[in-house]
Amino acid sequence: MANLSSYASVINSFSWDQVFARYDWNPKERFNAAHEACDRYADDPHRIALFYENYLGEKKAITYRELRDWSNQMANVFRKIGVQKGDRVCALLPKNPALVVYILAAWKVGAIYVPLFTAFGPQAVEYRINHSEAKVILTNKDQRVKLPEKEKTPSLKHVFVIDGCDDASDLPFWETLAKESTDHTTEETTVNDLLAIQYTSGSTGMPKGAMWPHNLLINVYPYMKYAIDLREDDVFLGGADPGWAYGLIFCTFAPMSFGVPIVFYEGPFKPETYYGLMEKYRVTNFAYAPTAYRAMVASGEELIKKYDINVRAMSSAGEPLNPEVIRFFQKHLGVTVHDHYGLSETLMLIGNFNALNMEIHPGSMGWALPGFEVALLDDNGNPVKDGEVGQIAFNTDSVPNVFKGYWRDPEKTAERLLGSWFLTGDLASRDADGYFWFQGRADDIISSAGYRIGPFEVESSLIEHPAVVEAAVVGKPDPFKGEIVKAFVVLADGYVPSEELAKELSLFVKNRLSKHEYPREVEFVSELPKTSSGKIQRFILRNQEIEKQKNAN
Repeated sequence: MANLSSYASVINSFSWDQVFARYDWNPKERFNAAHEACDRYADDPHRIALFYENYLGEKKAITYRELRDWSNQMANVFRKIGVQKGDRVCALLPKNPALVVYILAAWKVGAIYVPLFTAFGPQAVEYRINHSEAKVILTNKDQRVKLPEKEKTPSLKHVFVIDGCDDASDLPFWETLAKESTDHTTEETTVNDLLAIQYTSGSTGMPKGAMWPHNLLINVYPYMKYAIDLREDDVFLGGADPGWAYGLIFCTFAPMSFGVPIVFYEGPFKPETYYGLMEKYRVTNFAYAPTAYRAMVASGEELIKKYDINVRAMSSAGEPLNPEVIRFFQKHLGVTVHDHYGLSETLMLIGNFNALNMEIHPGSMGWALPGFEVALLDDNGNPVKDGEVGQIAFNTDSVPNVFKGYWRDPEKTAERLLGSWFLTGDLASRDADGYFWFQGRADDIISSAGYRIGPFEVESSLIEHPAVVEAAVVGKPDPFKGEIVKAFVVLADGYVPSEELAKELSLFVKNRLSKHEYPREVEFVSELPKTSSGKIQRFILRNQEIEKQKNAN
């Protein structure tokens, strides 16, 4: 496909009806993501879906037909154990082929998938299982130890383990599905039936479950076509973790819905590992978070020169890219990393398009996606003028909308909607050429290494420590991660501030909550800034940290 030269021509010619026509089932009648991301490509027994490799060096090419047959078998298992349309099932597993099989099987019976991040601690896992009332979980031995005792998660009836069962009540995943037939009839869901619940952090309260319907695979088409520029002859590698929206959808099931092979690596990120994967599998299209790109740059010129890399398109999402990152890959690969913007509730909204001959302005989020209506609104819900800062808002009536509200939380859902506009909580400006420029958050969400972290959950975990009376958590500017989590703590009587106690509190949160959410810094204070009604004013603490950094520079 030749590069498109005009954004205006794309916008003017774009048609959702034409997008509908590319799917195997007619979306106006029925639609199932498992069929569109797998089964429709399974007629060809040689068509590769996954190039799987793990950190031990084990590797295997897995076809769409194999995924279809295995997921059919697992779907039959689901039906036998009583999983029905609308039931929730979850997984706590890294990038292993079993995860793809399990998710496809869940969708084939009409179940709703709940992703869990493998860096979560027991407290975070327990909350999400209970809040979603998940009936089944898939995990491995390493992650199995995080599961609460049975009486703490009464909805959870079955635990599948991929690598051996130490608990007598657990079920061996591969052995169990192998007993079933490969014949199965996929549930004829509609575009509005729920597909998944992705938990996302908020500035107040515990994480909320953003509900996605099956039309998600329609919604993401413009992003994959124009921003990612995914082509039929591509080999795609996306490094993001499937516990989060970008890894689950844009690095896994969205490219599979195009029928292309994806490189599915199970193991920690290292620049040399990913350079090696690009070379070995002749990767042509690559996507990852800014933190990974910055680590690649930090690993130096000599490392990248050791590999024969032929990637033609590179994408990034999560936070603005540093200009030096863009220059590095332009110099060594002749490719410009394209920055994109989205969030869990709405998925991708804005981007620099690999498929267009657009001029890249480093630091800009790019243009609104074709078929999407994006505006910048003031506090009264009115559009701001070009050059002025407003809150990014997405018109949920303008596309096959993926945000169906928060699971069992109509009040939080209502807070994010202004008529048909979804309020993202992110601030931006737009220039006369239509480029969006990120300006910051309108609330207290922390953006660290591409993760959005809600302060309330971290504060709640800190307060459970006997030494802590009060806590406030903010994002502190950080040149590598964008922001790090910093906690301000008021101690209980009998406790004295010390470096050892600060480390103890950080570890306390890390072990209970998550490896990406714990405070990297703890500062002890005598009191926290509050409103007259007693609400903690996190913005004062955040602004203090910003000023400290400015003075240090």
